Amino acid sequence: MKRTHLPLNALRVYDAAARHLSFTRAADELAVTPAAVGQQIRALEDHLGTVLFRRTSKGLELTQEGAAGLDSLREGFLKFEESVSAMQAGQASDNYTIACPREFYAQWLAPRLAEFSRDNPDVKFSFVADENADFTEANLDCAIRLVDGPGDLQGTELAAARRVTVAAPGAPDRWIDWGLPLQDGVQAHVTVSNAGQALSGAMAGLGKAILPELLAKEAIEAGRLEVLDGPETGTRAYWLVAPTPQWRTKKVRSLVTFLAGE
Repeated sequence: MKRTHLPLNALRVYDAAARHLSFTRAADELAVTPAAVGQQIRALEDHLGTVLFRRTSKGLELTQEGAAGLDSLREGFLKFEESVSAMQAGQASDNYTIACPREFYAQWLAPRLAEFSRDNPDVKFSFVADENADFTEANLDCAIRLVDGPGDLQGTELAAARRVTVAAPGAPDRWIDWGLPLQDGVQAHVTVSNAGQALSGAMAGLGKAILPELLAKEAIEAGRLEVLDGPETGTRAYWLVAPTPQWRTKKVRSLVTFLAGE
């Protein structure tokens, strides 16, 4: 069944005017001018084809038609508020669904989420390995992606776009390629699909790789990898991203503030 278009803003003004029996006090409540209240009431009366208020020597009064719909209208506004609260309940929960590359999760994200959880003991996490998963289909709150920028999403850069050339101690002088351009004439001994696989190959001693500094940082500090060159400025960085509705939620903002402050 096709729903009738409802002039919700005008109905809200009508409710305030009916409670106060004053356009001036209704205007104060709604932070608009009395003239704007009068304009909305006249437009609503035109829409409904009936008169809602009359002016008397005692002030503003509701007509019989105006009074007839008030109880149902106010009940409807209460239902709206309940509906909005129900929709916000999930956003305000402590359950996070995050898409993130596996190796980045292991090397960088997991230790920080453990620290975040110590201050937020009721928090729960679910992870999706495909960082490019669709937000709606996967019901994501946020994602971490190795990209040039956030694109159409809201986002924050977790660290500057810098890269280093690394290898395990004693590894052979040959290249692991995952898509970054190598020097002219250089051929890779190992070709993989992404930065995480290149990191695993380098730590296993397969050769050297050019990696995002943030991804390799933990392995470098632990002595599993040595820096052969760099850091130098790159183009891609790890970004924490989300569509605007998710980005504005309290729980996502809390996580963003924590991770971006690292």
